Amino acid sequence: MPAKSKSQQKAAGAALSAKRGDTKKSELQGASRSMYESMSEKELDDMASTKRKGKPEHASSS
Repeated sequence: MPAKSKSQQKAAGAALSAKRGDTKKSELQGASRSMYESMSEKELDDMASTKRKGKPEHASSS
């Protein structure tokens, strides 16, 4: 599942870092914390590795 925005991609990257043990889970907040708890490492890797070109900073709420 590719990221729909740059901010979603950044949150996935932070959650992935915590899953791999590079950062502490306690440092996560908001979307990255819920992604950490609800997604597998493979899903996070897929979302974090999405190309950024053409992505909005935030996804539209539609």
